[in-house]
Amino acid sequence: VNVIQQLRCGGVLEAIRISCAGYPTRKTFYEFLLRFGVLAPEVLDGNYDDKVACQMILDKMGLKGYQVGKNKVFLRAGQMAELDARRAEVLGNAARKIQRRIRTYIARKDFVALREAAIQLQALCRCRMACKQYEQLRREAAALRIQKKFRQYVARKAYLAIRLSATTLQAGLRAMIARNEFRMRKRTKAAIHIQANWRCHYAYAYYKKLYKAAIVTQCGWRCRVARKELRKLKMAARETGALKEAKDKLEKRVEELTWRLQLEKRLRTDLEEAKAQETAQLQEALHAMQSQLEEAKAMVIKEREAARKAIEEAPPVIKETPVIVQDTQRIDSLTAELEKVKAVLESERQLKEEAKQAYTDMVNKNEELIKKLGEAEKKTNQLQEAMQRLEEKVSNLESENQVLRQQAVTLSPTSKALAARPRTAIIQRTPENGILADGEIRRVSALTPIPYTPESEAKPQKSLNEKQQENQDLLIKCISQDLGFSKGRPIAACLIYKSLLHWRSFEVDRTNIFDRIIQTIAGAIEVQDNNDVLSYWLSNSATLLLLLQRTLKASGAASLTPQRRRASSASLFGRVSQGLRASPQSSGFSLFSGRAVGGLDELRQVEAKYPALLFKQQLTAFLEKIYGMIRDNLKKEISPVLGLCIQAPRTSRAGLVKGRAQANAVAQQQALIAHWQNIVKSLNNYLNTMRANYVPPFLIRKIFKQTFCFINVQLFNSLLLRRECCSFSNGEYVKAGLAELEQWCHDATEEFAGSAWEELKHIRQAVGFLVIHQKPKKALKEITNDLCPALSIQQLYRISTMYWDDKYGTHSVSAEVIANMRVMMTEDSNNAVSSSFLLDDDSSIPFSVDEISKAMEQVELADVDPPPLLRENSGFGFLLQRSD
Repeated sequence: VNVIQQLRCGGVLEAIRISCAGYPTRKTFYEFLLRFGVLAPEVLDGNYDDKVACQMILDKMGLKGYQVGKNKVFLRAGQMAELDARRAEVLGNAARKIQRRIRTYIARKDFVALREAAIQLQALCRCRMACKQYEQLRREAAALRIQKKFRQYVARKAYLAIRLSATTLQAGLRAMIARNEFRMRKRTKAAIHIQANWRCHYAYAYYKKLYKAAIVTQCGWRCRVARKELRKLKMAARETGALKEAKDKLEKRVEELTWRLQLEKRLRTDLEEAKAQETAQLQEALHAMQSQLEEAKAMVIKEREAARKAIEEAPPVIKETPVIVQDTQRIDSLTAELEKVKAVLESERQLKEEAKQAYTDMVNKNEELIKKLGEAEKKTNQLQEAMQRLEEKVSNLESENQVLRQQAVTLSPTSKALAARPRTAIIQRTPENGILADGEIRRVSALTPIPYTPESEAKPQKSLNEKQQENQDLLIKCISQDLGFSKGRPIAACLIYKSLLHWRSFEVDRTNIFDRIIQTIAGAIEVQDNNDVLSYWLSNSATLLLLLQRTLKASGAASLTPQRRRASSASLFGRVSQGLRASPQSSGFSLFSGRAVGGLDELRQVEAKYPALLFKQQLTAFLEKIYGMIRDNLKKEISPVLGLCIQAPRTSRAGLVKGRAQANAVAQQQALIAHWQNIVKSLNNYLNTMRANYVPPFLIRKIFKQTFCFINVQLFNSLLLRRECCSFSNGEYVKAGLAELEQWCHDATEEFAGSAWEELKHIRQAVGFLVIHQKPKKALKEITNDLCPALSIQQLYRISTMYWDDKYGTHSVSAEVIANMRVMMTEDSNNAVSSSFLLDDDSSIPFSVDEISKAMEQVELADVDPPPLLRENSGFGFLLQRSD
């Protein structure tokens, strides 16, 4: 009892009680962060001091009444248990997420295995059913062939018996009739001769009149149609000029709206930064006020204790009244200060609300401007589409006009003089035709209908046409499959060329084999996402076009046909050619040209007719279409990754546990180049696909050149439009990614990469400008001539004003250089120079047929093995011949 009394009197028990009631739990900063860091991972990821990190964790958990000392954190009773409970909750949630992911992975793995087993089983069943069906079809075909041969034998045997009987009867009757007619001819021979000459003269004169009248009528009608088309072309040209002016105005409007939008974004960022600074200052002031208030409260408590002890020790009358008065005055002063702090806090809250309201207004304005910009872009796209339609319409009209001119040339006075000379053909009188007398001659004009032929001559001609049609069907069926390559040469292109050359399809005026080949190619490239198929047909189209370019030679009116690249014009020529093929004149010409064809297989240059030249134009259009599809597919694949390549990802703060620094550094390095490696992977995939299909290196270089130009435009425009990208560290990140692309160009060799690396000159020079040191010492002449010669003044000004160094704290170029840039920009605007600082992507076709012909090597057609389907057919025996 005496010891307890002594401790109580000495104040030890009271001190222990106060300590337990105040802050019973005490942890060092390291222990606190190590145990409760999981409650706020973003605090560990940032570069904060241990004390600040502990303070942020406690604030996030919403604890009150704690204290943070110099080396430890002091917690009140129950707060440690609350922190442990929240830590256990976070760890439990993480464990549940891990379990859910593992279960998902196991279920997915089982499902994939089950699906693969089902697919294999289905494939086996379908294969078995297909084999059975093929065997059944084979037996039916054999039975039909046997029946056909047997019926043919029976019918021919009956036909020969009937023909023998008919020949015997006809011989007797004709002998009797001949004897009777011989007596009559002696009397009527002179009269028949006179009548025949008179009728020939009369018919020839009447035909010449009709021929001249038809030519005059056609010339007048065609002149009238040509004048109408000329007026339409003039009107379309005027509309095109007006649309171009409207397009220029809309482009200027879009640039102005873009500039305003960027300016408002910059003002918004400045406003947010100012608001954040003001909020931080107010929070610091509030913390200072709270600390002063706590100190004042502590002083009041101490003074009260001192006053109470003094009252207990001294007489109650002497010291009681002054202490009460002094405590009351201090309490009143502290209360007044507390009211002032509350008033300041209320004013700061009002300012914060006003700032929020201003921010929302600014966001609404920005959204309205973005909507207006989107509408302007839509209108621009619509105008561009209208421009393209008008250009296609103009090209179609020009093509029709050219065809009309071609027909006028064929019917010009020079051709009339040639047509005026009749062509003669000697037709002997026979018992079957019964046309003219013994050995008489009849004049046949070049434009008269084909004379009647007996059935014995028509049947072989019909069977010949059917045989040719079967050969064409077999060729189309064969090229519709993937035939592959023979020593780097596309088999399909070689087969098409050799077959057309052997059949002399280039020299006839009407044939449908060209249209069928074009339809086969169009059907094969309908799947735009299959780059393997597109590369295969790109190689075949290029090789076939090379062979046609070096073989075909335009002749006569066909050489006047203009070569165009548009698919719409090709379709127009298709319609016109069908009209020409259906006309009687073209049929007459085809008759004589078909009879005049000789053995021209050995010639390298072939006099090509209009269908062959049209086929060459359509093939050129499909080559350009396939090229554009492959190029656009590559752009679509790398476009999502380019948005991640312009800005470096944020690196996480190193872990507090020892031994994790090196692992984190390796992981960060891999994350930095992951997006660039995805681009390199896509480039390698496309390069391997095109090389596997033997696409000409000239076309591969063009594809990668335009792709690198697209990368340059996307990265450079993003750099100019986003201020967070114009930093020193981000420049180093983009420079490291460009080094990956340079390494890819080196690995791909100049044969396939070409000058693609030079297309990145804008982004390379801009990034090089970002990462150089001592920018204030650089003069404007040195920057424009040595560092960034490819960049304009507007682009350099925007990069210089948006630059900020987040790594070393360096500054941008000097104020004098900025002023000189502004002066030069003002001069350019006064001189009507375009003020746009963004780059445009070029999506045109960067080559012509002549360039392809010069760039590609000669294709050797010898030793190209045809597929078994053609090798077994006797009609394709010319494909088996080997050149010496």
